[in-house]
Amino acid sequence: MATTDRQATTLALAHALSAAERGLAVLPLSGTKLPALRSPHRDDPTSVPASAPCHGECGGMGHGVYDASTDPSRIRELFAAAPWATGYGIACGLPPHHLIGIDLDTKTGTDSSAALRELALRHLFTIPETVVVLTPSGGRHLWLTGPPDAVVPNSASRLAPGIDIRGAGGYLVGPGSRTEHGVYATAPGTAHLTPAPCPPPLLRLLLPPPRTHRSALPAPAEHGQGLIHFVLAAHEGQRNTRLFWAACRAHENGLGSALTDPLVEAAVQTGLTEREARATVASAARMTGWRG
Repeated sequence: MATTDRQATTLALAHALSAAERGLAVLPLSGTKLPALRSPHRDDPTSVPASAPCHGECGGMGHGVYDASTDPSRIRELFAAAPWATGYGIACGLPPHHLIGIDLDTKTGTDSSAALRELALRHLFTIPETVVVLTPSGGRHLWLTGPPDAVVPNSASRLAPGIDIRGAGGYLVGPGSRTEHGVYATAPGTAHLTPAPCPPPLLRLLLPPPRTHRSALPAPAEHGQGLIHFVLAAHEGQRNTRLFWAACRAHENGLGSALTDPLVEAAVQTGLTEREARATVASAARMTGWRG
């Protein structure tokens, strides 16, 4: 490993241990922002039934966000097993903070900060002073806390275009992490702050709507047809983005399994390869915390 890589790993571990002292559970990340350790079940997926995926019960490492810990010894063990790690992730939804991440993205070409301000005006809340992390792409991560009994799901652009939510089962890239695109850093004037409580009106927007009893509908239902048409209408340069958005909505509405093949077929008709389309749908499933 190059000297700069060793320095990045050492620095990432130091930042991770500092975050753990504040009660934040952490795990090592690679330069791609993904968990640095591979699943111990990857070479033998039949060792764990799909209906009951292993979240670390086997005692091994490599279970993604479920590896996250506040124990310094465990954190050092994780980083020792992943000497290529150059960053760290902070697990959301865990006590004592029950962290909620508001990811204001800039890559979609939309003004996500303006969209959040509009939501605040419309629903009568203000974003409190809190920890803000600046991303290499120019985006921002706002750290908020939720009540112990609120399970906020992960979502992508459900709240508004360009606003992704990191909740239970998700993680945020920690400040000080070095990725392929640059370094994550705490915004000036916010490093000393503690994550602020999420305003109740915003929390209501983040929580999934209560389930209502309804008769079974054949899949894909009307909403599913709309998502398929949305993908079919994609022009070059929009195909992956539209497919990802539609797949996220499908999983959030319980139509993920029924719509996977129809969405992939629609994307192939717009010019994507089947392999690209299935990878995008799988990414949407992970983003929304869906478990098949």
